[in-house]
Amino acid sequence: MDPIFQQLQAVVDRYDELNQMLADPAVMGDSQHYMELSKEAGSIRSTVETFKRYEKVIDGLQEAQTLLGDPEMGDLAKEDLAALKPEKEELEEQLKVLMLPKDPNDDKNIIMEIRGAAGGDESSLFAADLLNMYRRYAESQGWQVQIVDETTTEVGGYKEVVLMIVGDRVFSKLKFESGAHRVQRVPQTETQGRIHTSTTTVGVMPEFEEVDAEGLIDPKDVREDVFRASGAGGQHVNKTSSAIRLTHEPTGITVSMQDERSQQQNRARAWKILNARIYDHFAQQNEAEYAAQRKTAVGSGARSERIRTYNFPQNRVTDHRIGLTINKLDRIINGELEEIIDALVLAEQTAKLAELKQ
Repeated sequence: MDPIFQQLQAVVDRYDELNQMLADPAVMGDSQHYMELSKEAGSIRSTVETFKRYEKVIDGLQEAQTLLGDPEMGDLAKEDLAALKPEKEELEEQLKVLMLPKDPNDDKNIIMEIRGAAGGDESSLFAADLLNMYRRYAESQGWQVQIVDETTTEVGGYKEVVLMIVGDRVFSKLKFESGAHRVQRVPQTETQGRIHTSTTTVGVMPEFEEVDAEGLIDPKDVREDVFRASGAGGQHVNKTSSAIRLTHEPTGITVSMQDERSQQQNRARAWKILNARIYDHFAQQNEAEYAAQRKTAVGSGARSERIRTYNFPQNRVTDHRIGLTINKLDRIINGELEEIIDALVLAEQTAKLAELKQ
C-alpha cells in the first residue's frame, strides 16, 4: 500500500477521539476548547468519510472476487467488480490529495493590498477594477470585506488600497492572487484607440490573531509614533493624536493607521497589518530559497512575478503560471473566479503529489 494510506487509520482514530471529547460535558462547558476541537474534527471529517467508503469498496471487491466461480452469483460478481474497481482508483486519488501536507494558513482570514504599479492613471483604475472583482467574489463566498486603508487618485482609481477579507478558508482560495496583474485595453482617455499595457500588484497575507502572532515580532523591535489624523471634511482632524505609525526597525516595514476614531482602534489595526506584512516578508524570502531548488506549477507569490494578463479587446484572461487561458474576461472581472482558482488549486495539488513520488 502507498505510504500515504498507512497514516489514514491514525486520522480515523483521532477523529473518533475528538468526537468522544466533544461529547464530554466538561469540554462542552469550555466554549473555547470546544470550538478548537470542533474545528479540528471538521478539518479531517472529509478524509475520514472518504477512507471509510474506500474500506467498504475494498471489502466489496474481495467479496466479489470470491464469488466469481459461483455458478449463480458469478455474473453479479463480475458486474460488482466492473463498478468497484474504477471507484477504488478514484477514491485512492482523492485520499492522496486529502492527505497532502496542509498549508497552516489556509483557514485564516486575509489582508489584501492592491497597488497601482506601471501605467499611471490606467494602473490605478485597474486597481479599482481588481478591488471590485475581489469584492464580488467574496460576496459569492459569503465573506465580509472591509477597506482599512486607501489612497485614491484624481481619476477615481487607487494608488493603494488595503482590505481585510473575513470568512471560511479565505487564504486557501485567494493566496494564489499575489503577484503582478497585467491589463491590456484602450484607456478612456485614449483618443487614437491604441491599446495600453499597465500593471497592478496584489499582495495576499494571512491575518494573525494576537495568539498566532506571538513570537513573530519582538515588540522591542517596533517603534510607535503617535500623530494627529488628517482627512477630508475637517471633522475630527488635528484635534486628538489618534493616528498611529508602527515601524519594525529590523526590516524597515512601516504601517500608518488613522481611519478609526480612537488611538486604541488604530493601534490594534496597525498591529494586524504589521504582523501580516512581516510574515509575508520572511515567507517570500523562504519561498525564494525553496523555489530555487524545485519547479512549481503555481509560482512563488512574489509581487514582482507577473502572474496574469487581462486582455480586454479579446475578452481573454491568461494565467501564466499554469498556462491557462479563458475567454471570459467579462465574467471573471465581475467576480466569477472559480474556474481560475480551482485550476490553481489543482495545479498545486498535482505538484505536491509529484514531489511525494520523487
